[in-house]
Amino acid sequence: MADNDNTLILETTQGPVTIEMRPDLAPGHVAHIKKLVREGFYDGIVFHRVIEGFMAQTGCPHGTGTGGSSYPNLKAEFNKEPHVRGTASMARAANPDSANSQFFICFDDAGFLDNQYTVWGKVTAGMENVDKIKRGEPVQNPDKIVKARMASDAA
Repeated sequence: MADNDNTLILETTQGPVTIEMRPDLAPGHVAHIKKLVREGFYDGIVFHRVIEGFMAQTGCPHGTGTGGSSYPNLKAEFNKEPHVRGTASMARAANPDSANSQFFICFDDAGFLDNQYTVWGKVTAGMENVDKIKRGEPVQNPDKIVKARMASDAA
């Protein structure tokens, strides 16, 4: 049975996406994302970088890939979990300890990212909705997260 306290539900413009969070892999990142979700940080944020056959990235408050939350960046929690279809992983700048609020969901296997980005979850439902997210760098009239919430919190 799903652990509702570690189940993230993204209501996107393409439909719901459920991500099973993995505090066993990246406890700091999972705790940080939960805090942002509960503050409403992700509500209304667009998928600003979406590359066919690769991934859909979101979590930038400016919609450009240049911003993060008001909290300090996170220390990398690289792990052995592979980047495969449905993997949720943190975006970052060149510095390994620069992840903050941006994350991406893999459309396909992306093994070249393994051990270099922090995997913190996996899509368990709604991957067909991720597949429908508009592509582009930047995306014209992008899809967005309408609302993000934890399954354990009231809707």
